[in-house]
Amino acid sequence: GRVYRPDVAINASQRSFLRAIAMMEPVDGRARDEMIETAHANYIAFSTPVETPGDVKMAHVVAELRDKLPDNAIVTNGAGNYAAFLHRFFRYREYRTELAPTSGSMGYGLPASVSAKLAHPDRPVVCLAGDGCFLMHGQEFATAVQYGANIITLVVNNGMFGTIRMHQERNYPGRVSGTELHNPDFAAYAKAFGGYGETVTKTGDFGPAFERAVASNKPAILEIQVDPQALTPIKTLDQIRAGT
Repeated sequence: GRVYRPDVAINASQRSFLRAIAMMEPVDGRARDEMIETAHANYIAFSTPVETPGDVKMAHVVAELRDKLPDNAIVTNGAGNYAAFLHRFFRYREYRTELAPTSGSMGYGLPASVSAKLAHPDRPVVCLAGDGCFLMHGQEFATAVQYGANIITLVVNNGMFGTIRMHQERNYPGRVSGTELHNPDFAAYAKAFGGYGETVTKTGDFGPAFERAVASNKPAILEIQVDPQALTPIKTLDQIRAGT
């Protein structure tokens, strides 16, 4: 109870607890099985891609990414609204396959992906980063090239700090301050370091672009240009501003 308040608190030594539980009658597990089936069905429905504004639908991009990666692939991300698409639609299939900040730190995904690839060179490693998130530690792409860490980074470019913009529009509609970004050409950025770079402007272009990035056998950046309106899987920027 020091950190989390328990529903049923048990104060016992291991020995006394095991002795007591061994004397209990087995419970009927059918109700639990039904609960698990219902929860799994809800999860499948929740992680089915949804439609969002713009020519690139991030939910569909993430779904295609999960279909192209093996179960043991490592996926990293930093902090930002873009990560909501990853966490909702990717469907992780094994333990120890996600690296993400627990403190909402921007910029974590890229250096984490470099470390993961160097530690596990036999496993695919993909980093998802927002444009602002990537620019926190974008220079670490040079480290990936220098040490042959062939990561693939998806830079989700909506031209702003999305999470902060969301809070601005929600609490002070139309009063935007310091959240618009002037971004580089991220594909050219990758090439400048000696990596592979490509820009994706339509959902259907992502799959072939990803395959070309893999085939390049280099650290790669795929710039995913998304509509600023597609701020979350469930609400547009205008809806957030209007409070609807």
